Amino acid sequence: MSDTNSESAPMNLFERFLTIWVAASIVVGIVLGELFPDLFQAIGNLTAYEINLPVTVLIWLMIVPMLMKVDFGALHEVGRQWRGIGVTLGINWLIKPFTMAALGWLFIGFLFRPLLPEAQIESYIAGLILLGAAPCTAMVFVWSHLTRGDANFTLTQVALNDTIMIFAFAPIVALLLGISAITIPWETLTISVVAFIVIPVIAGQIIRSRLMKGGDAAFNDFDAKLKPVSMIALLSTLVLLFAFQGQQIIAQPMIIALLAVPIILQTYFIAAIAYVANKVLGVEHKIAAPSSMIGASNFFELAVATAIGLFGFSSGAALATVVGVLVEVPVMLSLVAIANRTRGWFPNSNVAS
Repeated sequence: MSDTNSESAPMNLFERFLTIWVAASIVVGIVLGELFPDLFQAIGNLTAYEINLPVTVLIWLMIVPMLMKVDFGALHEVGRQWRGIGVTLGINWLIKPFTMAALGWLFIGFLFRPLLPEAQIESYIAGLILLGAAPCTAMVFVWSHLTRGDANFTLTQVALNDTIMIFAFAPIVALLLGISAITIPWETLTISVVAFIVIPVIAGQIIRSRLMKGGDAAFNDFDAKLKPVSMIALLSTLVLLFAFQGQQIIAQPMIIALLAVPIILQTYFIAAIAYVANKVLGVEHKIAAPSSMIGASNFFELAVATAIGLFGFSSGAALATVVGVLVEVPVMLSLVAIANRTRGWFPNSNVAS
């Protein structure tokens, strides 16, 4: 199959030093936001149902090149990976939202409370809860690719998570915020799922179908040319997000650092639980790696959009979700490195998929 070689290929030079490129993109975004605030405010206002349209296009460019490698004809085989799916769903919906809320209450609501503006404490915790209740949709394809994860399994677990998210996101957020009712922008949530999953999947399969008419050689040639697009789109997304929030980040560096603590702890904690659970259950590495990655990372596009819709663009909740973006990429890259170095811990790790 055409996606086998791409999954087993080693990371190229650009991917290996992605942390440096990510850091550079964050700095560039903050600087550009400071130099051209009116321009980025105008870009930030290009929204539909609180979803930023330029960022949406970049998300498409990020994941369509990966989704076109997915062979839906092989999806029936994923049923054999029920253990990995079970770990993913259990971690994402029975553990992750509640541990994020607990860490938020512990660090922001108690330990760091004297160091933070009292009026924003609850808003910061709300932003952390939104992050914890929104499992990854787009970026998990990047992490799965970098760990040579099974593309069909990754797509399946994302699709299952998004289906559950439509029904579980609002009740979990309402419960953890400790209120009896909460106004969730259902249109924003539903459109997010369509925008970040349905449309990219359809586009990827249309491209795949047309390319495969020319055989594997045509597919692989196009794939090689398109490969840098995903990473460039990722870096461009970071430039935009940090240009939007750069002024708040510069004005409140201590707050950014304090908000990052529970997010970092949560990311490593959740990844460890999922990775160990898959190891105990005898799951292959190509399943265990993306299974742990989707639990550890967040659907930050949805979390940011929902925080803005519920609490406002300049709220503590919106800032907390953007800190999640700041933390996620370098931390997830460290988890990718750990997963790649521990490949030999898992059965059949060297067998081609």
